[in-house]
Amino acid sequence: MIAKIRIALIGACMGAAEVVPGASGGTIAFIGGIYERLINAIRQLTPMLLVDLRRNGLVATWQQVDGIFLLLLFGGMGLSVVLFASLIGHLMTHEPVALWSFFLGLVVASVWVIPRRVERFRPELLAPLVLASLAGAYLTSSAQVDLPHTLPYVFLGGAIAVCAWILPGLSGSFILLILGLYSYVIDAIRQFDVVVMAVLATGCALGLMVFSQFLSWLFNRFRDETLMVLTGFMLGSLGKLWPWKVTVTYRIRSDGSQMPLIQESVLPAEYELATGLDSQLLLAMALVASGVALVVLLQRFGGQSDGATKSST
Repeated sequence: MIAKIRIALIGACMGAAEVVPGASGGTIAFIGGIYERLINAIRQLTPMLLVDLRRNGLVATWQQVDGIFLLLLFGGMGLSVVLFASLIGHLMTHEPVALWSFFLGLVVASVWVIPRRVERFRPELLAPLVLASLAGAYLTSSAQVDLPHTLPYVFLGGAIAVCAWILPGLSGSFILLILGLYSYVIDAIRQFDVVVMAVLATGCALGLMVFSQFLSWLFNRFRDETLMVLTGFMLGSLGKLWPWKVTVTYRIRSDGSQMPLIQESVLPAEYELATGLDSQLLLAMALVASGVALVVLLQRFGGQSDGATKSST
């Protein structure tokens, strides 16, 4: 029961992280030690599953896809997104320094933790680390593309964004922001627009089904290289998580409120001069430390590691 509660809580944390453009649910999964188990479970969700269902029965097929694990994880994620969308939006608007500081601590600690899972470090592993860092920095600083707010584009956006969701360091919600769909999707969640949410979920399911196959193949063939690439993506995302930002361009939400679109990172003193607000330096430092401490606790008391969970699937 404790293990099941832990999985649901990790799912809830992943959902909360994904509401924040720049924070990654994949990072939370990696920190929690369930990443490879998640990839291996999702890769079972193919059309061939219907054949297995007829041949092996419901119970065997449910065990094959690690059904309890996926149900608890995605249940926690979905509930968290619905419950915390408004809260996270409030914090992004009114307490951005505190919010970004906590996520910065999470990712900084993860950058230190994840490479330790490499089985044998070799100098050539630095190449994928550097290339992925550059790619992550580019993606998290890309200019926005305004896709029409129609259901086909919501489906397409979900399929693309979920690929970022499953990669540590890249944020699915940030990809939606780049595509110009973020505010539309968040408003749909707040208003509980079942049609938009269902189309988005369908796009996410298809994208996840395809991309998980590729990730599983990478882990089986090039595990150390894949770990270094994931670490690089997280390194590249650190600039997006910097707590002190000055907004250059805003986007107008459907309710008329403003949402930061393009921001520049500055030092705390420059932040105070530019905004007239307190930099909250001590609070930020405390929350960065809290994020680091949470990663350490998850690593110490997190139960099964990725390797152990992988063998259980």
